[in-house]
Amino acid sequence: MTQTTPEVERLGQPLRTIAYFSMEIGLVNEIPTYSGGLGMLAGDTIRSAADLQIPLLTMTLLHRRGYFTQRLNRDGWQQEEPVSWPVEQLLRHHDAEASVSIEGRTVKLRVWSYDVKGQSGFVVPVYFLDADVDGNTDADRALTNYLYGGEEHYRLCQEIILGIGGARMLRALGFNKVTRFHMNEGHPAFLTLQLLDEQRGGAQEDPITPEQLEAVRSQCVFTTHTPVPAGHDQFPTEMVLRVLGEHPLIKQMPEICCHDGKLNMTHLALNLSRYVNGVAKRHGEVSRSMFPEYPIDSITNGVHCVTWTAEPFQQLFDQYIPGWRDDNFNLRQALKIPHADVSEAHRSAKRSLLEYVNERTQAGMKDDALTIGFARRAATYKRADLLFFDAARLKQIVWDHGPLQIVFAGKAHPRDHEGKALIQRVIRSGLGVKDAIRFAYLENYDMNLGKLITAGVDIWLNNPQPPLEASGTSGMKAALNGVPSLSVLDGWWVEGHIEGVTGWAIGPGSARRERAKALAADARDLYDQLKKVMVLYYRHPERFVEIMRLTIALNGSFFNTQRMVQQYVLRAYFR
Repeated sequence: MTQTTPEVERLGQPLRTIAYFSMEIGLVNEIPTYSGGLGMLAGDTIRSAADLQIPLLTMTLLHRRGYFTQRLNRDGWQQEEPVSWPVEQLLRHHDAEASVSIEGRTVKLRVWSYDVKGQSGFVVPVYFLDADVDGNTDADRALTNYLYGGEEHYRLCQEIILGIGGARMLRALGFNKVTRFHMNEGHPAFLTLQLLDEQRGGAQEDPITPEQLEAVRSQCVFTTHTPVPAGHDQFPTEMVLRVLGEHPLIKQMPEICCHDGKLNMTHLALNLSRYVNGVAKRHGEVSRSMFPEYPIDSITNGVHCVTWTAEPFQQLFDQYIPGWRDDNFNLRQALKIPHADVSEAHRSAKRSLLEYVNERTQAGMKDDALTIGFARRAATYKRADLLFFDAARLKQIVWDHGPLQIVFAGKAHPRDHEGKALIQRVIRSGLGVKDAIRFAYLENYDMNLGKLITAGVDIWLNNPQPPLEASGTSGMKAALNGVPSLSVLDGWWVEGHIEGVTGWAIGPGSARRERAKALAADARDLYDQLKKVMVLYYRHPERFVEIMRLTIALNGSFFNTQRMVQQYVLRAYFR
């Protein structure tokens, strides 16, 4: 369907003053334009902005071929299949057009949208840029097809489309009152070049003035999401000049956008933003140590409560905490829910998960066995195989304390062979302990599967290498469903952890130890904590259920995007 009414004339909707740019967004399972935590956070941010009636709109790329469908062969090696989804059925097409210049060619763009509706019916529109337009070359038509697809050149072209093309498309749609541009990670940072061009009126040869730079800076907000180098895109300057052209900022002030001889998207965003933040208190500290010349705040991530709370717990909260959907902080009242009702809601969620697992893997998992969940993007620093560091000791713990089941899921980037090897190691390790532990690695981790796992397990495991976990949100989703975490003290867990109350900590969370020693020490600590958990689960079930209630009340009520978006409004958008 084609939309012809200018967006600014939508009945009952305010003028949009905030534009949120993100390379990936997880909206619904049927729209596979996300790969992991960054996209999930973007989707949850948009949902909470709609609930809170924030005058926000969102710009992203269409990713017509999605991320990919994951298949695991008999040897446990990941194989990828392209995704095909019905764009025309799920999105609305608009008449607006824009274009960008790539290697001297004009690449035309069209746009689609999807409306995210909040609790009151307020709409936050999400716009998807599409280069599959008649008149573009075949290669250019494919530029918006694959999320994080191709190589460096393809990624550069995509980021030009997102940043410059996205800003131009906003104007073509009639959004001329935007006063804040929020860059979710560095991928959209080229939008600052377009904003600078608007300030300069297209005068390419005139010197850039401090006033023009400050005018751009006053409009921009930047959220950095990772201390991992792969999360900070950089491109050879000669490639940028060839693909983008000789933009005045690169020629006149390379120190603003270049670092160590390359154009660095993070430095570009840092230098041209009025407000910069990390995504957890500890990540803010790490980011300030990485970029000491910049003032970097922190706003801890969250998740959208209604989206990630399983149906049995939604019904429970509706019964005992009727205001929780409108004000997530009301979840602190979970402490008044009877233990028996919490246990029954969890049993229902657990049965749903185990039915799914057993149907697809024939793992033979049982309702009464302690079940651990680990579902993350398969990156080596997340150390998905840590649980199997000492298989003999792990099995002995099970024989001493009771049955154990483990559910894994997660995709590796198609070009990340180390990540694929990690998945294979996990699968082989899991099969290697099958005489003591029931194990399953579920294919094709997506939004639906993520909700099923985070709600259905008994313990959420997370053990990244500190300090590389910027935040992490999967444990927050688990907390909404009364699932406590067993986690390394990194990211959000530094703030959410109360030992034996909301879960358990693994290791001291220090990044200063040698990696090999840290691995062994963390594994020993993991096993020590696992023994405590199993004793509690099997011998003191009432105390375990009390921890579940506390997890909802203390962590579920705070680590949500309703609180997070309110903090962005106060600190970043309207301060």
